[in-house]
Amino acid sequence: MGKGSTERSRVMTSEAASTVIEQSMTTVPKTVNYVLITPARNEARYIETTIRSMVAQTRRPLKWVIVSDGSTDGTDEIVGKYPAANPWIMLLRMPEKKERDFACKVHAFNAGYQQVKNLDFAIIGNLDADVSFEPDHFEFLIGKMEHNPLVGVAGAPFREGNTQYDFRFTNIENVWGGCQLFRRECFDAIGGYMPLRGGCIDHVAVLSARLNGWSTRTFTEKVCVHHRQMGTALQGGIAAKFKLGVKDRSVGNHPLWQLFRTVYQMARPPYVIGGLALGSGYMWAFVTRRQTPLSRQLVAFVRWEQMQRLKKLVGMNRTHVDLVGGSSK
Repeated sequence: MGKGSTERSRVMTSEAASTVIEQSMTTVPKTVNYVLITPARNEARYIETTIRSMVAQTRRPLKWVIVSDGSTDGTDEIVGKYPAANPWIMLLRMPEKKERDFACKVHAFNAGYQQVKNLDFAIIGNLDADVSFEPDHFEFLIGKMEHNPLVGVAGAPFREGNTQYDFRFTNIENVWGGCQLFRRECFDAIGGYMPLRGGCIDHVAVLSARLNGWSTRTFTEKVCVHHRQMGTALQGGIAAKFKLGVKDRSVGNHPLWQLFRTVYQMARPPYVIGGLALGSGYMWAFVTRRQTPLSRQLVAFVRWEQMQRLKKLVGMNRTHVDLVGGSSK
């Protein structure tokens, strides 16, 4: 099968899935229940901030399971203060483990899911233990999902200190993993989170949702404050960028897309060297032939999406040049 046939097949598969979703979800209840799961390991520093944000919500979940994944820093004691007055909060303790990777977070999430799977809910969310948000955060997001039954994954952007994503370049269809809400049918269709030891579990879930025909959306009207800032020191930032480049390769990023992404990152702190570290991580993973754990179909879909976005960006730039140049031709 040729490249053009492969792309047409991929698009047709997505469109067919969307048609099935539309036919099976012509109506949506006015109000829906939602549940949340929070995998937490040694989150004593910030988890009470997250709990207070949840207690203040104008629309609370049917159940919120906080899974303490072998915490030893007092996380359990902090969480344990709240269920008596808030019976919708549940603490689930798991034994301490020696190994620690991103797959462990998925295993903790799945343990929490076992506690809620028989409840009557329409939306399930993953919530990190180091975030805070406004009292109407979940009321707003769930309202958006109630309004549009084709939205399979929803969330809001995050802010660290004074830094927030610029959605003129970042894909608004990508939903940050610190607070992701899934329609239950969507979550079941993608098989939940994939236990990837190297990370990107939240990103892969969003990509899988779109591959299955669901709409995914970041609603910029709201924001999550992420209190544990990632890669703030220069050395930590460079190392984090290199690892991110390796992850980019693992999820199948197109080489041309990665080149644009590298150049874009060079214009942001840590200037130049951060982008070079990102590109170096991708190239290292390519040269060492690190295999992607994703299916060929999903990788092809990722690259097709990226090429569509690049074409759109190039088209926007050409339009801008034409407008600026005006009658100078």
